[in-house]
Amino acid sequence: MTVLVETLVDPVAVKARELPRVAIVCDLYEEDWPSMELVADMLLDHLQRDYADVFAPTRIRPPMRRRFTRQRSGVGEQRSEDGNQPSAVSGQRSAFDDSRFNADRFLNRFWDYPRFVRGRRSEFDLFHVVDHSYGQLLHELPPERTIITCHDLDTFQCLLNPVEEPRSIFFRKMTGRTLSGFRQAARVTCDSVATREELLAHKLVAPERAVVIPNGVHPSCSPEADPVADEEVTRLLGKPDAGAPDILHVGSTIPRKRIDVLLRIFAAVLLEFPGARLTRVGGPFTPEQIKLVNELGIAGAIVVLPHLERKLLAAVYRRAAVVLQPSSREGFGLPVVEAMACGTTVVASDLPVLREVGGAAALYCPVGDISSWQETVIQLLNDRRQASRSWSERRDAGIAQASKFSWEEYTRKMVAVYQELL
Repeated sequence: MTVLVETLVDPVAVKARELPRVAIVCDLYEEDWPSMELVADMLLDHLQRDYADVFAPTRIRPPMRRRFTRQRSGVGEQRSEDGNQPSAVSGQRSAFDDSRFNADRFLNRFWDYPRFVRGRRSEFDLFHVVDHSYGQLLHELPPERTIITCHDLDTFQCLLNPVEEPRSIFFRKMTGRTLSGFRQAARVTCDSVATREELLAHKLVAPERAVVIPNGVHPSCSPEADPVADEEVTRLLGKPDAGAPDILHVGSTIPRKRIDVLLRIFAAVLLEFPGARLTRVGGPFTPEQIKLVNELGIAGAIVVLPHLERKLLAAVYRRAAVVLQPSSREGFGLPVVEAMACGTTVVASDLPVLREVGGAAALYCPVGDISSWQETVIQLLNDRRQASRSWSERRDAGIAQASKFSWEEYTRKMVAVYQELL
């Protein structure tokens, strides 16, 4: 007697196996780079939502192997003695702690992570490394099936501009390995035209391999109120005061962010608007920056917050009078477009990339020209206080400019690159 056995096959699983498998290769989670996490999260979300019948995307990254540290202490998580607002010096770590964490980072980036991706080469049809500073992984991935996203050329400055960015021989060799891997990618996607032009000016990749795909704006960034998030931010920062403007800076405190300029601008603003406050989102000041804070006598008017969940960050943008971006170099300028999407006026450094993002809606000052910055910001705050027509027009123009950037469009363009390679 013949026995027939019916095998149940999951059609969804079969279809997933037939679709091209795309690995989204992410930064180590423990490194805590919010902008890199944002890019990966938005790309994966839209691939899974809008292109589920085209690709089978998977996030890949190993957990950090700890050799010298157990866990990295939270940045900016401490509160001031009254238990309310964080202070300007909260969250400081010792140089010894940083050196141990950097040792873990180095070994994971250049030993553990490459071994991890080497073992997964056969699992995917395409690899997308979302951070150019992980270019060393290309030595273990099939370059003809690998895309890498270049956000800026900051990582490679010690090789491209060694006089301005002197580093040790060891650091240059490490960076050289990252760059040599980066240059092997079949396609390099750039956040901005300015970044692509800089890439080509240094002849790092051939023009036909470099594609511009601008970042988007997170859906939480809106001028519309979010009662829950707004209430939480009020708990963090207190009730907003129309006569005490909030000046906001979002980002890290690395040298190119020109925190020294930011602090000197705010010191002048504080003289004109005694109730003003500088809010910084993105972790603590460096010891040198804290020294400048104390020299300027502005410590009592500064609040430092850690990296915030997206809805809370949008609420902080909304309550700010103006967002400042005084950087000397940028690859895109997410805070510029995010602030404008929330209806907040932006003053940025006069860099091609920031003009590309901010358009005519933002105001621009020469890099490092403190007097120009001070005059511009004070005039803006006076316009706001007088509820001038130009103030409301600039707000509307910013919202319109920000609407040109979306993660849906980002993903659509990225999908076109994937399909071209496949």
